[in-house]
Amino acid sequence: MNPATVLLYVAIAALVFYRMIYRQLRGTLLSRRALLLMPLILVAIGFFTAVQALPQAGAGELALLGVDLVVLGALGALRSATTTLTRSGNTTFQKGSALTLVLWLATIAVRVGFGFLGGTLGVSGTLTSSTIMLTLGVSIGVQNALTYYRIQRLGLPLIDREPSAVRA
Repeated sequence: MNPATVLLYVAIAALVFYRMIYRQLRGTLLSRRALLLMPLILVAIGFFTAVQALPQAGAGELALLGVDLVVLGALGALRSATTTLTRSGNTTFQKGSALTLVLWLATIAVRVGFGFLGGTLGVSGTLTSSTIMLTLGVSIGVQNALTYYRIQRLGLPLIDREPSAVRA
């Protein structure tokens, strides 16, 4: 991996950490845009890099990616279930719990673990390293889709986008 790619991954990881983990545990107001934007960006970047790596991928690496996506999707579903949703004005407030943090740490550990498992089994190649954004995007997308479903089921309001800052 070249230094520019590593720097990009570090920057995206920092953004994901702040936008998803920190804000979720601290508590944040939700909007449709916030629920859609981050997973769409991550899946788009991940899909683009995965397509480039597909020609070199073997069956074992593809199978490992499939299992990785299923497990990280399940962790996303569990993370959604551990957050509290309440009405706050004209939208919904979401706050994570200690279990949400544990599940985020498990998500990271599982993703890293699949990388090591692929290396140990001899099936880790460029696809494994290039799908980090895809797998995180799918996990966050599942979490946000289930959160949206819970908001609808509970009859809570949800604004389309966060209000912009007031300018003087």
